[in-house]
Amino acid sequence: MNTQPWQGIVVAVPTLFKEDLSLDLDAFQEHVGWLAENGCHGVTPAGSLGEYQVLTERERKDLILAAVEAAPKGFSVVPGVSAYGADEALRWSEEAAKAGAAAVLCQPPNSYRANDQEVIEHFKRVAGAGLPIMAYNNPVDNRVDLTPELLYEVAEVVPLVVAIKDFSGNVTRPYQIKELTPQIDIIAGMDGVVVELLLAGATGWLAGFPNSLPQVCAKLYHSVLDGDLKTAMEIYDTAQLLFLWDANHQFVQAIKLSMDVVGRYGGPVRLPRTALDAPAEEEITRLTLRLAELA
Repeated sequence: MNTQPWQGIVVAVPTLFKEDLSLDLDAFQEHVGWLAENGCHGVTPAGSLGEYQVLTERERKDLILAAVEAAPKGFSVVPGVSAYGADEALRWSEEAAKAGAAAVLCQPPNSYRANDQEVIEHFKRVAGAGLPIMAYNNPVDNRVDLTPELLYEVAEVVPLVVAIKDFSGNVTRPYQIKELTPQIDIIAGMDGVVVELLLAGATGWLAGFPNSLPQVCAKLYHSVLDGDLKTAMEIYDTAQLLFLWDANHQFVQAIKLSMDVVGRYGGPVRLPRTALDAPAEEEITRLTLRLAELA
């Protein structure tokens, strides 16, 4: 079913740091391989969950190369290329193309509230690298809402925009997008509304919590697609409070802790992020262990 590299379960992978906060590329590559072995279809390195804003240029490039190198045949790598400006996003798209990535994930200009024409020009510039683009709509953090109407305008000018990761939380968006731009794949971008978006026609899930619980997440995903809503809702009811952390501003810390809880390596975060407080740690630990029982 996942015939395109942005379809299926594509995992937004964290950047793994050693205790001294240097990159742990060995652990990162092992994690990519483990996800491939446990029901996922691809990874997105250097995205928001990957703390791309606090990576050096060398580190970001090394992550993309490491992900492509670790990915087995048929397992896609869709790097995040978001940046303050279009030229930088284009440069990261070119690096992704050189590394052998299949597509890229790109937000509108971040830190700047671009108008519609500026958004169109941004994606037009990024398309210069020649890779398919999954647009990333995150209006809370990005301050630009890729509405269905704006997406239609972008797609008219930039045919390489082939999909949209929607993180708006608006479960009616897929119906509007399908009406205006049926050629655009809709990708569930928020773990807490994944079932609603899959039922509305999403063709993939760009996800956070498969980093800790890939088998459970794969079971949920396939149960929805197979029409087994009884199984899907049993999992979803149990997962929902944990999945809501995907939309919390401490989502990176939450997902890394969830990995640690199940015996994976999540490890520390870099400033400006700091460790979770004790109540949050207790909640994420409890919710992770409860969901893990459904594996």
